[in-house]
Amino acid sequence: MEYRSLGSTGLKVSRLCFGTLTMGPLQANLPLAEGVELLKYAVWQGVNFFDTAEIYGTYPYLRRLFRSYPGEELVVATKSYAVTAEEMSRSLEKARRELGRDWIDIFLLHEQESALTIRGHREALEFLVEAKQKGLVRAVGISTHKVAGVRGALEFPEIDVIHPLFNIRGLGILDGTLSDMTDVLEHAGASGKGVYLMKPLGGGNLLNETENALRFAFSRPFAASVAVGMQTRDEIDYSVRIASNLPVPETLKKRVSREKRALHIDEWCEGCGECSARCPQGALTPGKGGRLEVDRDKCILCGYCAAACPFFYIKVY
Repeated sequence: MEYRSLGSTGLKVSRLCFGTLTMGPLQANLPLAEGVELLKYAVWQGVNFFDTAEIYGTYPYLRRLFRSYPGEELVVATKSYAVTAEEMSRSLEKARRELGRDWIDIFLLHEQESALTIRGHREALEFLVEAKQKGLVRAVGISTHKVAGVRGALEFPEIDVIHPLFNIRGLGILDGTLSDMTDVLEHAGASGKGVYLMKPLGGGNLLNETENALRFAFSRPFAASVAVGMQTRDEIDYSVRIASNLPVPETLKKRVSREKRALHIDEWCEGCGECSARCPQGALTPGKGGRLEVDRDKCILCGYCAAACPFFYIKVY
């Protein structure tokens, strides 16, 4: 496994970042012991970088992992929707407590859309900067699905890390083309920002071209790492080989190609609309009887609608 410097943060991260969203309660909901063993298998393969978020519900898996490797330099990035300093203080303390860590390596403002929204989160950002000065956070950043979000981050020297949506088809980029996103990320990398990519498989919509899509993401020179959601050892083996620029055996390709995911809405959905309001892609619309329907062309399987559902009627599997 190759390791790269994440911008100017001083952090060395594996080319493959384990995106934990897909293993947690918003998607596969793996039993705790099973999920921890999967994470350990990734560490054995050389992965040292793990991406999570307060909303994902995967802190318990990572806490167990970190306990098992007390001397290892394992890097964790988390995210919060906090707007105020008080809210961010609670998010940081929750992460430290539930991850069992004195500090958090990378703390991101979740889903920032532009310089305007970053300014709207100024209190939370300033709190993270102060936490960094105190040694409670090692790097500060944003995640975004928008070109304007990356451009906005470039206006703030205190932002160390950018975690953008990026894939070979540009699926899920809300305000521009793949070329637009590539241009601004090249600028971000050249300016010293640490960049690690998300959704290289378009939330599962590019599974029919998995190898090409992953090789494309890992070949981008501006990206130190690529976060890939994985639920099985086969998926880890596959992603590790791509990250290491090695060929993938045909038998492994066939096993992984059988794995398909989709968004499922239970038939007893009451159509309250909480999920459609939360969907960043506008992929959910009312159908017959008020039950929500999914536009498969827009859905990127991010699972955020599942977190918004007050009745747990939405799942990704």
